[in-house]
Amino acid sequence: MSTTVLAAGDHFVLPRLLTEEVRAATADAVDVRELTLPWPHTPFGPVGEVIEASGTEDELIEALQGVEVCVTQMAPLTERILANCPDLKLMCISRGGPVNANLEAATRHGVAVCYAPGRNAVATAEHTLTLLLAAARGVGDTHTDLRAGVWRGDYYDYDNCGIEIEGATVGLIGYGAIGSRVAKVLLAMGANILVHDPYVKPELLTGIAEQVSLDELLTRSRIVSLHARVTDETKNMIGAAQIARMPRGSVLVNCARGALLDYEAVCDALDAGRLAGAAFDVYPQEPVPTDSRLLRTPGIVMTPHIAGASQEVAHKASRIVAAEVARYLRNEPLAHCANPEVFAGRA
Repeated sequence: MSTTVLAAGDHFVLPRLLTEEVRAATADAVDVRELTLPWPHTPFGPVGEVIEASGTEDELIEALQGVEVCVTQMAPLTERILANCPDLKLMCISRGGPVNANLEAATRHGVAVCYAPGRNAVATAEHTLTLLLAAARGVGDTHTDLRAGVWRGDYYDYDNCGIEIEGATVGLIGYGAIGSRVAKVLLAMGANILVHDPYVKPELLTGIAEQVSLDELLTRSRIVSLHARVTDETKNMIGAAQIARMPRGSVLVNCARGALLDYEAVCDALDAGRLAGAAFDVYPQEPVPTDSRLLRTPGIVMTPHIAGASQEVAHKASRIVAAEVARYLRNEPLAHCANPEVFAGRA
């Protein structure tokens, strides 16, 4: 009897991509059902007790009847869903972390939860570089002016000119899968790289970057880019006091998480001329409210949380979770399981 799998995709990680990869990884030895969730056409949000999820508990409960394995990106996994889906044994979430799953409840119900680390590292690193370069050269404001029919020759004034990457000191706060990729490209462009990451292994920095304290990174760097995870330790780690330590005319970039940064302090620094530019893909509130200062402060380049959006990411995410399904069917250890104790002792 074949295993029943639910491919609960959305309009980014498509159900058909999940289905194709699962069938390829399992030699078509599964019965796959498909469900399309509304994200991103409908923003994600809290569902039951979990966050950043798409769809409803009722539709997942209905879709998961008789299903042993679910592969998804945004489907919620809540206490109520678990209590009403007794056949479910494996939930594979194609994201960098299983934020849309109640791990404690899943463990109690004997459901293993997997995730897909590094799926969007390349896309996010490339997008970070795009925004970094745009902010360093004033592309946001010049683009807006030109689209409005205004030719601003005064951007050639010395005080309005941007800065080059070659020879600049760039500080990266966080040196994981994304920050390390950004560092290598900037190094190739001739930048001097500083890193603040208490958890990075020193050998990973050899020949690429210098590990320094946060204070030293801020005082020496003309460009600072955030790549840290949000923890109690990093939440609001960059505020007015930290920005004040940066050299006048510096650039600040955040494609990581909005909770790392005080955006009001950034706007104050831009208005005062302390910062020359900033670039953001993430925000304290998403979508950005129409009355936000970010929308009217000059010098900011913005994108709507799309750093991790590429067609390649959708394919990588599907392949990573499909490989976990194949391991599960072969009774092998799972590679990226958030609660491995569920299957402890498996051969």
